[in-house]
Amino acid sequence: MSVGAVLKAKIAAHVVSVEPSATVLEIAEIISSRRIGAVLVLDDRGGVAGIVSERDVVKALAAHTDKVVTMRADDLMTQNVTTATSETTVVEAMELMDHGYFRHLPVVNDGKVEGIISIRDLVKYRIMEHERDADNMKAYIGGVA
Repeated sequence: MSVGAVLKAKIAAHVVSVEPSATVLEIAEIISSRRIGAVLVLDDRGGVAGIVSERDVVKALAAHTDKVVTMRADDLMTQNVTTATSETTVVEAMELMDHGYFRHLPVVNDGKVEGIISIRDLVKYRIMEHERDADNMKAYIGGVA
């Protein structure tokens, strides 16, 4: 199965993003109020400039306690963001996340941000896939007997 299928299955496929000038406080409020783990930082053309995760905010708070409220997204964002396409398989996406030690993966097709998936989205999709396979197997066995 593909990352595109996971995006289609998501209830909230809206991409939450900020500009590079967004403050850490603004980002923390967005992450907290939307109950998400990361926000994309988009450049002036709508491309991915970076990503800021809840871990980045916590690290900034620990390292720069007195300055964190004046810091901006472009001060702490991950700049070289690994992305997937809609055709990336779920297994490939999970391997990318595991190898890179991150939990959020933007989906970009032809330079356009299509969405963002989390490891939770992928695990949920895999569970649904296994349940569907088990139901199909039960139906098959029940039909044969």
